[in-house]
Amino acid sequence: MPIHVSSEIGPLRAVLVHEPGNEVLAVTPGTRRDFLYDDIIELDTARTEHRSMVAVLQRFAEVYEVGDLLRHIAESEDARKLLAAQTEHIAYAGNVSKLLADRPADDLVTMLIQGAEDVAGPIARTLNQGGYALPPLPNLFFTRDVGIVIGSHAVIGSMRHEARWSEELLIKALFACHPVLENDGIIYDGSEERRLGYTLEGGDVHPVREDLLIVGFSDRTSAMALDHLCDIAMARCGISDVIVVVMPGEPTAVHLDMLFTQIDHGLCVVSPPQFIGPQRLAVLHRRKGKAGVREMPDFFAALKEVDFALEPILCGGSDRALQEREQWASGCNLLALRPGLALAYKRNEATLGELEKAGFRIVGFEDFLSGDDQVNDEERTILTIRGSELVRGGGGPRCMSLPLLRDAL
Repeated sequence: MPIHVSSEIGPLRAVLVHEPGNEVLAVTPGTRRDFLYDDIIELDTARTEHRSMVAVLQRFAEVYEVGDLLRHIAESEDARKLLAAQTEHIAYAGNVSKLLADRPADDLVTMLIQGAEDVAGPIARTLNQGGYALPPLPNLFFTRDVGIVIGSHAVIGSMRHEARWSEELLIKALFACHPVLENDGIIYDGSEERRLGYTLEGGDVHPVREDLLIVGFSDRTSAMALDHLCDIAMARCGISDVIVVVMPGEPTAVHLDMLFTQIDHGLCVVSPPQFIGPQRLAVLHRRKGKAGVREMPDFFAALKEVDFALEPILCGGSDRALQEREQWASGCNLLALRPGLALAYKRNEATLGELEKAGFRIVGFEDFLSGDDQVNDEERTILTIRGSELVRGGGGPRCMSLPLLRDAL
């Protein structure tokens, strides 16, 4: 079936993920800032945690792996030329086409994801320094940022930082060439968007209803790009209203989904300081056919204005220290598998306690996968996974998943 997503909570049927691999080993104390990491993750544990998440996802949806799909299209000469030609524009060394030519599909994809070291000269060898002819992509397991589905159309993220530019090319190649990502067109191609002030990342784009987007204006997503996306989505995707959250520009809140996710009809998880009380973020409302935007009293008032009322569940509960700790640990970053069933990190105990108060049952992934604890279709449930290492990369289950197909609500 072609891709189609018109909500954040419709039953998930197909999703794109990427298991972290050796590309993560490029992140060192000296390079972590270049690669947008706050810490260094232990790869084997991160892979084990990611596989647990995938095992849960496979109980509900078709799960596609970026590397597997790339290997499939890399058998096609047209796709290989597309990958080589586009990669050459942003690679750190010239003549990428020659570097990639005639390689088996598996080697080609490994090189595109894990990078290729450049030949060191005598000074670099003496100083034990190196570089890359092709950059590694240690952020690729956050597939949500690079690809967005609005209705049956695809959006390729325009990544804020150069370290992620190659990711755009790989995801574009999949939407352009792979049959399981059949779509009605790439309506925004971030891989070709290099204008100053135009950046757009998927963590800031929430298609919550067929006619409604909630978006974040953040350090990673610019106002110019949001207006451009709105223009296209209103013209081609049936979007009539966009709620804009003006983000605080802090390292703890690089994307909107680090502060807010919807998990059921009428329910969302939020970081309290940013949405409730005197420190709440500014919120704008843009409506199709209107020349300007309206500043709204707060986020929840803006949602009521478009007949999409949500009640908040507080990340970290009522204690400010726990709110900050668990928001940092992606306590707001949940992935809905269907209305009232969502995936979260086990470590955020205070947030899980608030979810229990709201009527959710907490089930560990081990008991769920073994069959020791079944999930009833009628009950609200949170499935928990371990995330001690994955969270060090700076995201949660929503960040690590790109929904391709959800059932309509």
